[in-house]
Formats: sequence, C-alpha cells, structure tokens
Amino acid sequence: MTRSGFFQSGVAAALGAALLFGASTPFAKFLVGSVPPMLLAGLLYLGSGLGLLGWFGWRRLAARGKPAHEAALTRSDLPWLAGAILAGGVIGPVLLMLGLARTGAATASLLLNLEAVLTALLAWFVFRENFDRRIALGMLLIVAGGVLLSRPGAIGGASLAALAIAGACLAWAIDNNLTRNVAAADPVQIAGLKGLIAGLVNTGLALALGDTLPGALTLSAAGAVGALGYGVSLVLFVLALRHLGSARTGAYFSTAPFIGAAISLLVLRETPDLLFWAAGGLMAAGVWLHLGERHAHRHEHEPLAHAHRHVHDEHHRHAHDFAWDGAEPHTHFHVHAQLVHSHPHYPDIHHRHGHGKDRDDAGPA
Repeated sequence: MTRSGFFQSGVAAALGAALLFGASTPFAKFLVGSVPPMLLAGLLYLGSGLGLLGWFGWRRLAARGKPAHEAALTRSDLPWLAGAILAGGVIGPVLLMLGLARTGAATASLLLNLEAVLTALLAWFVFRENFDRRIALGMLLIVAGGVLLSRPGAIGGASLAALAIAGACLAWAIDNNLTRNVAAADPVQIAGLKGLIAGLVNTGLALALGDTLPGALTLSAAGAVGALGYGVSLVLFVLALRHLGSARTGAYFSTAPFIGAAISLLVLRETPDLLFWAAGGLMAAGVWLHLGERHAHRHEHEPLAHAHRHVHDEHHRHAHDFAWDGAEPHTHFHVHAQLVHSHPHYPDIHHRHGHGKDRDDAGPA
C-alpha cells in the first residue's frame, strides 16, 4: 500500500471511529433514565472490553499455527498503556461525572470540545508532531463547529465543575497521546484491555457509591452499545493513530458530536435548525483542509527495530529469517536501517522526526 493509501485508510478509520462513537450517544441516552451516569459509563466500557477480548481470544484460537495478524503488546508498551488507561479510563470519566453533577448540559457540551484542542496542543508541543497553518486552521474550524453545535446558554466563571470537565478533557488528551506510542501493536488487544480495566474500575466505583445493577435486558443493551460505540470505535481510533498521529486523528474524531446529533435528528425525527447546518459546514471545511494536506521534505529515519503489520514498501525492504509465502500485509519483528529520503508523509509510526530549517523540498510544515 502506498503512503497515500495508508493516509486514506487512517482517515477512514478515524471517521469510522467518530461515526460509531457519535452513534452511541443517542442510543446511550435511552439508557440514562434507568442507569445512573457513572454506572452506565462503567457498563459501556465493560461491554467494550469483554466484547473485544472475546474477539481477540477467538481470533488467536482460529489462527493457531498461522502467522500473527497483528503484533502483540510487549513489556515496553505496558507503561504507556497503563498511563493511557489511568488517564482516559479512570481519571477522565470520574472528573466528567463530578462536573456533570454540578453544571448544565450545554456548558458541559461546550467544554468537552476542549479534548480535541488539548490533544492537538500536546501532540504539537510536547510530542512534537508537525503541523502547518492549514492543519491548525482545519482544527479550529472543526472545534468551532463543535462549539456551535453544543448551543451553550451562558458560561460563567471558572467554576469547580467547569474545571473538573476541563480536567477530564486533559485526561483524555493525555490518553490519546500515550496510546499513540503503542499504536503499532494489536488495536483489538489495546482497546480490549482499556475497556475491561476502565469498565471494572468505574463499575466498581458506582457500586461502592450505592448504585445497583439494572436488569438483564438493560445490561445487554448497554453491553451492545459499548461493544460498538466504545470498543470497535476505539480499535479504529488506534488504527488511525498508527497512520495519522494524535492531532490529526483527534481532529477527525471530533466530528463525532455532529454525527451523533445528526443520528439523533433522524431517530427522533426532529427538524435541524440553521445552527446545525452551520456547524456541519464548519466541520466539513475543517476535514477538507486536513484531507488536502501535503507534507513533503527530506528527512532521516534513525535505525529502528519493532514489530507491526506492514507491507514491503519503501520503508520495509528487509530480508526474512523465516519461510515467507509472499503474502502481504504480514506481521513480524523487523529492523529498519538508517534511511534518508524525501516523499509526502504524515506523523505515522515511522515519521516522528523533528523538523529543522534545512529542508530542501519542503511543502507546508
């Protein structure tokens, strides 16, 4: 697959993740009246974790004796994954529930748009992902669409509730950037572990605070919504991180509120107003700016050894120390020699380099 193909598959994965997560919101709303918020969050995560780990186990049994489909997590991945689960699966939901208990829905919706902004800022200025004016403007337009869509009434000062929700957004931004560092590994294993651990913690906290489990039908519905809207969505999100990096994946994923609102309008048969279409237009313009990005310059790949699913493109010209039938893509441990070249690229798992001032053929960067 060409670099353009990988970019397109990354965009498709990010928008697919946004579609599934956005669709989960209106369906989860049907459960809110019968399940307390923190317990519902835990059950959604549990549905995600149990569903994905069941899929992961079945896939491994079915593939016994065959080459690995994806690279498994390694011991060096565990600190990154543990930090992501702690930040995004435990701290984020708890802070959100604390904030929601003390602020209105409109204010909360507006503040939740901070996640995409904070994800991008951390990616750009802490993890050094490249960006240019086109990408920054696209991000601003997508976030502006989310702000417009949230229909805020009035936002007062920096209350403790607002700070709690902003803290939740920061926790999820940290989660997104830490998960980026393990995105070469099996996304089903990553998302399954995140869902299971986060689900157990949040469900345990809810039960300890006095909530009680709902009936079997409601449990099943929560599990199904979680498996698709949180589980499969997160698998696609990790795949997007692999190909696009944190900031761009976060930008595409931040279209989820618009998708959720559109599905809500269809399900509830409401008539959208002018603000809805204006928000959609802003988000579409932002996505268009991202899709039109061209980033090319002379860059150096340092020697690297890792395992992930790949094809033999210009970055994977290695020999095999095992019998290979020529099937691609495939997964195995391999070594990248030092390489200096120029081509269009994105901050995927092979292009996390710095950007100096001596590029000889740079496009916008």
